[in-house]
Amino acid sequence: MSAQSNRTHTSVVLLVDDQHMVAEGIRRMLADQVDIRFHYCDNSLDALQTAARIKPTIILQDLIMPELDGYALLQRYRQHSATRNIPVIILSNKDDPRDKSLAFEHGANDYLVKLPNKIELVARIRAHTKNYLVQCERDDAFDELGRLQRQLEINNEELQKLTCLDALTGIANRRRFNEFFTKECLRSAREKTPLSLLLIDIDFFKLYNDNHGHLRGDDAISAVAKALQRAVQRPADLVSRYGGEEFAVVLPNTEIDGASMLAKTLHRAVMKLYIAHPHSEVSEYLTVSVGIASRVINETNSPEQLIELADRALYEAKHSGRNCSKVSKACYSPRVVSHSL
Repeated sequence: MSAQSNRTHTSVVLLVDDQHMVAEGIRRMLADQVDIRFHYCDNSLDALQTAARIKPTIILQDLIMPELDGYALLQRYRQHSATRNIPVIILSNKDDPRDKSLAFEHGANDYLVKLPNKIELVARIRAHTKNYLVQCERDDAFDELGRLQRQLEINNEELQKLTCLDALTGIANRRRFNEFFTKECLRSAREKTPLSLLLIDIDFFKLYNDNHGHLRGDDAISAVAKALQRAVQRPADLVSRYGGEEFAVVLPNTEIDGASMLAKTLHRAVMKLYIAHPHSEVSEYLTVSVGIASRVINETNSPEQLIELADRALYEAKHSGRNCSKVSKACYSPRVVSHSL
């Protein structure tokens, strides 16, 4: 129950009792109380449904009823989400302490012998109502706090994703590359597994930009990024924009042969975009050059050295005619692994 509709502490009373004379007596006791609204249910089988519908702030209830006794009904209240926390005052002809104890064991909040004194009944109704509504407000505040916390976590996750994505291409940015590369270097050193790195550069991109404009240039970079992302299918690998028209692919637990095979796949993926580049000196379409390096990171093979090896291999690919992949000399004997694909 929301406390928002009960800020003035209006008491909504539901009396459940099969004796109409008792109901009339209670109704008269409460008739002149402007802050108390009275409802009556004479069938215990209908009590739970009635309570869920009118949302009382307190339930007055008899113990002995023909269809369902008060103890069983108390248990039903406590098992239902709509009535679980609503205070229940037992109104009974019995003044036996054992009956009172049993009522409390079944979830009653208070016990009065009927018919009670009017002043005492009204006071208890108001006191239980106030406590109940205060608890509702606390629960609402706690629920809202939980909702805000969950929303904050979602927003933080989305923000984290945005800070790790390149705005133009939608793939990982340089910041994400740095974090991922560092983590995988540590894993390589810990598990003694090879880590491969591909550095990729769009061939003659300055000529493309100069002749087609920066907007077309941005479209080309974005298209190449998406082609690379589609071609690198292992979830453990990372494709990122490294800077300008340059990209990086980090391949954990990958030998140099596997990295070289992937480089061929990336060449084909870019070529199949069929982005016309009439000013290129190697193809009528946009192409890329790739530098490949692989190392098990340790005391003699640092992360910085792996990047330097891949960068040198890329430099060699560019100066070997572009549109090709080159493996770092420190990983293999230098050779062209793909050309004019």
